[in-house]
Amino acid sequence: MARAAFHRSAVFDPMGTVALVTGASSGLGEGFARELARRGADLVLVARRQARLEALAVDLAEKFGTVSTVIPLDLAAPGAVAELVTDLTTRDIRVGTLVNSAGFATVGNFVDSDAAREAEQIALNVQALTLLTRELLPDLVATARRAPTGAALMNLASTAAFQAVPRMSVYAASKAYVLSFTESLWYETRGTGLKVTAVCPGLVATEFAGVAQRTTPAGERPRRSLSVDEVVGSTFAALDRAATPPLIVNGARNRMLTRVSAFAPRRAVLAVLGRRRRS
Repeated sequence: MARAAFHRSAVFDPMGTVALVTGASSGLGEGFARELARRGADLVLVARRQARLEALAVDLAEKFGTVSTVIPLDLAAPGAVAELVTDLTTRDIRVGTLVNSAGFATVGNFVDSDAAREAEQIALNVQALTLLTRELLPDLVATARRAPTGAALMNLASTAAFQAVPRMSVYAASKAYVLSFTESLWYETRGTGLKVTAVCPGLVATEFAGVAQRTTPAGERPRRSLSVDEVVGSTFAALDRAATPPLIVNGARNRMLTRVSAFAPRRAVLAVLGRRRRS
């Protein structure tokens, strides 16, 4: 099938490049993959659930003419990033855009948490993201220098990155790391053409809430949440700017709350969030 037409006035134009998306089997990862395919990129789809990745690959090929490479992998497992990089090298795939979307959260008092689960959370949210970025960054920069509007690094952070969050302590700390790390890379890669940004949505209507044990009735959108389309749309609108910012806070309400938390006393913010997490 021929590739679907895309209006090329947008600044971010990955046509003819390869984009790797982690956590691509659902939620924001799937949403980012769909938009990248619509814009003409071929895909490397990485997540644990092979059947979902394969179904997505077929759908993207039918709708956009995209070639997708499916790599089922648990990035939290020891050696997983090295295995992924070896696989890419064997297939002679050079990545021009990286979307680190894989991640999860645990909920509850840290003293009662499962140590192995917390270690897995750090391995996925922090270690895998860092190591994969390090391995692929040279190719991202090289792609940006060849095609200044066609390469990007998007790391999924969170509004939780802006303050501590009681009962989601490890998750919030991991996202604070992602935000700080990404902002540093934004500065270090200035002048290369690479678009680097940390994506900071609040609550999004995805399977993430279930993984984090924050359940809602079947089919019901969590209160005050954004949709996947809203997050993807605002993210790519920022990428389409000539000067992409180092962080994107999705949603007007979230932008307001992050500004308020920046100036409010830290104890007061902790008290408010602590009460909300009990409800």
